[in-house]
Amino acid sequence: MKKILLIVASILLVGGVMAQNAKLPDNVTLKTLDGKTVTSSVIQNDGKPLIISFWATWCGPCRNELNTIREVYDEWVEETGVKLIAISIDNTRTSAKVKPLVESSEWPYEVYLDQNMDFAHALNIGQDPPHTFVVNGDGEIVWQHKGFQPGAEEELIEQVRNLLK
Repeated sequence: MKKILLIVASILLVGGVMAQNAKLPDNVTLKTLDGKTVTSSVIQNDGKPLIISFWATWCGPCRNELNTIREVYDEWVEETGVKLIAISIDNTRTSAKVKPLVESSEWPYEVYLDQNMDFAHALNIGQDPPHTFVVNGDGEIVWQHKGFQPGAEEELIEQVRNLLK
């Protein structure tokens, strides 16, 4: 039993499992869709909730999630003040596809590029998107979810609503 506990503890330490209510890092370099360099400090919503969605152009579930949310996003913003920020983890070979996809999809979100996955690694997530976070008005991660199934957007907005109670 002791051996199992040591193995689990090692996995948690080495694997970098993120504790809930961890703060978002604010000094990681990202790029805008226009190629400007910014730091992750731009990821904020003036004290209101945030949704951060890590996605990639080659990820079907990612596009499904962002398209599904697009349909209800205006209502979510009006009700909760939430802002969704989409972080593409496309690398330098595929990142040229991001802007055309965002524009053709008519996503109303702020979109940033994390080509080296520095921000993703700072949040201890892998290369298997989508990975979605809910962040409170203090910049603390309060919920996260990996993957997307139809209907998952309802759980997502419930998490945002819970922040407002």
